[in-house]
Amino acid sequence: MNTGKVDVLLGLQWGDEGKGKVVDVLTPRYDVVARFQGGPNAGHTLEFEGKKYVLRSIPSGIFQGGKINIIGNGAVIAPDLFMAETMDLEKSGHPLQERLHISRKAHLIMPTHRLLDAAHEMAKGKRKVGTTGKGIGPTYTDKISRTGLRVGDIFDNFAEKYAEHKAHHEKILQSMNYTDYDIAEAEKKWMQGVEYMKQFAIVDSEHEINLLLKEGKSILAEGAQGTMLDVDFGSYPFVTSSNTICAGACIGLGVGPNKIGEVYGIMKAYCTRVGAGPFPTELFDETGKKLRDLGHEYGAVTGRERRCGWIDLVALRYAIAVNGVTQLIMMKSDVLDSFDTIKACVAYRRNGEEIDHFPYNIDEGIVPVYKEMAGWKTDMTQCKSEEQFPKAFCDYVKFLEKELETPISIISIGPDRDQTIVRK
Repeated sequence: MNTGKVDVLLGLQWGDEGKGKVVDVLTPRYDVVARFQGGPNAGHTLEFEGKKYVLRSIPSGIFQGGKINIIGNGAVIAPDLFMAETMDLEKSGHPLQERLHISRKAHLIMPTHRLLDAAHEMAKGKRKVGTTGKGIGPTYTDKISRTGLRVGDIFDNFAEKYAEHKAHHEKILQSMNYTDYDIAEAEKKWMQGVEYMKQFAIVDSEHEINLLLKEGKSILAEGAQGTMLDVDFGSYPFVTSSNTICAGACIGLGVGPNKIGEVYGIMKAYCTRVGAGPFPTELFDETGKKLRDLGHEYGAVTGRERRCGWIDLVALRYAIAVNGVTQLIMMKSDVLDSFDTIKACVAYRRNGEEIDHFPYNIDEGIVPVYKEMAGWKTDMTQCKSEEQFPKAFCDYVKFLEKELETPISIISIGPDRDQTIVRK
């Protein structure tokens, strides 16, 4: 039987690698695009035909007509934010109801989850994680503690289930002395969002996906955040609350490991991070500021400034290994166009010892060991093929492929859909 495969596309750094654009570019090759984890804290920015779109919960294949887009069971959904997002997209002429399917097993982010998020972050003091405050962590906490509300619950005695769950949250908030809030308006919009969601196809996504695979359909699984924010393998505790790595696609969509095909790992030509947590190659000088300004490094959802630094090959080798990456995709190469010198971290120095593996703790005492290369000092944004790339940039690409032992198959040289070079 000619069964289809699930190719997985995910970020290899601390998120914000440009996954949305790549999903949009790759979607024509696939029948289905499925989101397998995360929530509306992760924004994917897409630009084409002179317009800019920011997607939060909806898979980035939604703009390619005739494709099924699935929000899988591993994702978490805030009905009010989902309603606002889909209404905006429908106003721009994209018919979502006929393209978007939602898993019954995806968990719901309640208004009180956002309050719990804020209360827990406040209680951490100096150990703040830098959460977006969207209620993601508390929602996943309820999921793991087997008390969460799921999309399928909205059709079955929901008012009673919601009231019971809300009361439980309010007891926790009271115990934390977090009582100065009023969610009446937010709750009203949230309930409107619940009713709005009922217009969409609410499905048993694991059955749908496996049936599509039996029919020989090709599926692209889209991850949110990045590998270094994975709850198990990231820079814990400064991580997200779900498994962002390739294995998360199996759990978040309900497919077996033998159904995974290509694993596309996305990275920037440099490195960024949002929020708190260790970042070995972070630059605090004018070079870091230049990277931020040229790369427009501000969060798609939060607007927060991203911390910027040189590419970290130690962390990337680790990310490639835990994901089983088969192809690399390098984003924002053009951001480095004007630099005289390019640096890449090839190892860490800790307590006088040089290490080339990603250690348990990168919080303190890690000094990056850099290799310097000549910059290409060329505007690459108008290049139409890799033959037009300057030699110094080609040398940089060859160096990365050798260090990472993985081919770079796609190179992005600008935000637009057309500024994407697929290498031969």
